[in-house]
Amino acid sequence: MKLINISTKISIALFILNAATLFAQNTYGPVPTKTQLAWHDKEFYLFIHFGPNTFTDLEWGHGSEDPNVFNPTALDCNQWARIAKASGAKGIILTAKHHDGFSLWPSKYSKHTVRESKWLNGKGDVVKMLSEACKKADIEMGVYISPWDRNHPDYGTPKYNEVFIQTMKELLTGYGKFFELWWDGANGEGPNGKRQVYDFKRFQDSALAYQPHLMIFSDIGPHVRWIGNEQGIINETNWNLLDTAGFKRGAGGPPTDSLNRGNYNGKAWIPGEADVSIRKGWFYHAEEDKTVKSGKQLFDLYLKNVGRGGNFLLNVPPNRQGLFSPADSTALMDFKKIKDAAFKNNLFKNAKVLRTNNSIEIHLKEAVEINAIQLMEAISMGQRIVKFEISGGNDLEKFETFAKGTTVGHKRIITFSTQKLKYFRIKITESKATPIISEVSGYLFAN
Repeated sequence: MKLINISTKISIALFILNAATLFAQNTYGPVPTKTQLAWHDKEFYLFIHFGPNTFTDLEWGHGSEDPNVFNPTALDCNQWARIAKASGAKGIILTAKHHDGFSLWPSKYSKHTVRESKWLNGKGDVVKMLSEACKKADIEMGVYISPWDRNHPDYGTPKYNEVFIQTMKELLTGYGKFFELWWDGANGEGPNGKRQVYDFKRFQDSALAYQPHLMIFSDIGPHVRWIGNEQGIINETNWNLLDTAGFKRGAGGPPTDSLNRGNYNGKAWIPGEADVSIRKGWFYHAEEDKTVKSGKQLFDLYLKNVGRGGNFLLNVPPNRQGLFSPADSTALMDFKKIKDAAFKNNLFKNAKVLRTNNSIEIHLKEAVEINAIQLMEAISMGQRIVKFEISGGNDLEKFETFAKGTTVGHKRIITFSTQKLKYFRIKITESKATPIISEVSGYLFAN
């Protein structure tokens, strides 16, 4: 084992990988595109469920609601964007059209939109307002558009597929660049009692023609996958790889376990995005004000999704005024405070590092209290690490294992009981190819 000279990234992480090491390697298996790499780096962003359901206390609207029920009294998309930015979120994904078919923009392809409501005398456009607010706050925006439409008269007929494509075109060509398009797999009956046969191939081709760098989410991607639950928790073993052959979106999707863990030898790079609501439901309901997750609960979820190689999509639904409620805003700020404090002091910042092909040793000048270690893999070269173990001690002749794990991916945060140690060893015990750890850092999280 030899001592190597490496630079540090102040207060963030210690770089183990240098350019010469990286370029000496060949990629292994499926690898992310540049757009997917940028998506991985976003890590945390908000989901916003907003529409007639906000005012009817439903989660799935029937599509027959009077558009006039949608009437926020003090809608302020700038407030949403400011709070999102302050919480550390890198963007917002808006439910531009949910299953009820109500469009939050004045779509030419529907008669069930903000145009038909009394809100702003039918002149309002939530998508436009949020797009402008996100630009002002310097965060990105994405859109959710449900293929299921319980209002549109053409739903359940071949004609509807063209309606859906034109509806997407309005969104994807009229409001600037989006970072993600979210497709729900729900497929219900239309007014005529028929289920829609979605032409997802055309949907996908059309969407990417309008915005080529768009990340599309669904059970089978093509770019981002659902993680099989709405609790925001990804399995400790999480491959960014997925096999999609023979599967469909919705009821014909891969097994829940495959979605949650990915596939060891998956043929496509389709990483997991963990969606969860800050409240019990997805839309705002006053009676759920006491169900708002605390900042500590949100940080725990962060460790179980971003800390397991995925991304964190947190739903924060505006209330009937059109504002984030005080309870939700407070929880977001508490989450940011806890997260910032947790990662403020990298205990490995000035460490000496020794490296072999399958292990890294961290040598500190003195013992430190520690209960978390963060690893990052150079995923641009493929996901390689299968298993690892972490040991430590205060004597170079005596290391004891105190943590084990499977898969690393974009980021892996391992927590353990507080130890006071001077020396650490991260050993890769199984890998598909030469393991490439790009960063390692250590922290003491508050209890």
